[in-house]
Amino acid sequence: MTSNSLISRTRFFAMILIGVGFISLGIMLFFMLQNGPSASVQDFSAVPVQVDFAAPELSLEDLAGKPVSLKEHVGSVVLVNLWATWCPPCKEEMPTLQAFYEKHKKDGFELIAIDQEETREVVQPFVDEFGLTFPVWLDIEYLAEREFNTSNLPSSYVIDRTGRVRLMWIGGISKKNLEKYVSEIISE
Repeated sequence: MTSNSLISRTRFFAMILIGVGFISLGIMLFFMLQNGPSASVQDFSAVPVQVDFAAPELSLEDLAGKPVSLKEHVGSVVLVNLWATWCPPCKEEMPTLQAFYEKHKKDGFELIAIDQEETREVVQPFVDEFGLTFPVWLDIEYLAEREFNTSNLPSSYVIDRTGRVRLMWIGGISKKNLEKYVSEIISE
């Protein structure tokens, strides 16, 4: 085979790949436009991953300085949210978390927000500004991050009534995904 025919074959296959790419792009755009204007308002919040491990025996302090522990909440469905006041997606999800908590607390649902590394003097004004009524714990030494094996904020974990972690989120949570995934565990 000559070098000219090898170059011609290579160009031919390259053109086929480029053509397939353009066709794929066209098909994708067609389906996106079929959904109308609502296609641009998609829910890009994190989707949880199903997991199954025992909740850590985590003991910290709440905003009042009182010792608190996850093991005190066995029997409830608990969403543990690791966050910080400086984290934009954490701020964004707080109203959604507050609304979900208010709606489901009567069903044995608890939400525990664990602030990472910040002091009471930093966290309390944030809690007041957002009108948060769920428990907020302080974690100056990143114990929760180590126990849940994460370094991302926000990170959330749903613990079932038996003390097993069943769902894990990395990133912000939407109302739609809370209702879809957590409500199911609450109703068990």
